[in-house]
Amino acid sequence: MMARTTRSVDWGFPRWRGYGSGREAITVRLCDRHGCAEPGNCPAPKSPNSPERWYFCERHAGEYNRGWNYFEGLSAEEAAAREAEETGDTSGYSEAKHYGWAGPGDGSRSRDELRALDVLELETDADFDAVRAAWRRLAKANHPDVRPGDKDAAVRFQAIQAAYDVLRVAEENRQWQPD
Repeated sequence: MMARTTRSVDWGFPRWRGYGSGREAITVRLCDRHGCAEPGNCPAPKSPNSPERWYFCERHAGEYNRGWNYFEGLSAEEAAAREAEETGDTSGYSEAKHYGWAGPGDGSRSRDELRALDVLELETDADFDAVRAAWRRLAKANHPDVRPGDKDAAVRFQAIQAAYDVLRVAEENRQWQPD
């Protein structure tokens, strides 16, 4: 009588099949969308206050999320209260200052700098000489001494000054950064 061996092919070196490829069956949860045979690995809530979840494939999860209304069934006051409650909880997790400047362009200017360039009526790729020239031109045109009694000109002058200060400080910081 021959003894039955219990050895597997995974002993010793080299392994004869890839890591993670076992012989046992793997349980796969299918997408909850009717007729879909893809794996359902993206959980989605069934209703706003329910712990129950749907499990969709990536395609159907995206379709579900486009139509999801988190505040459905709530009055305007309840929706505002829930939004305030949930945004208030994250106050301790604010983003670091150097991550908050994302905006359009090549990444060389912050969002504040782009707004300042807009106030000075300049393109996003303007150099500091163009900034200084635009600041002088607009400051002369909107100065309170040139336009006495014009409240709008005074407000524009203050905005032009603030925009120039933002761009001046950014230029100074850029000069001190190592290459």
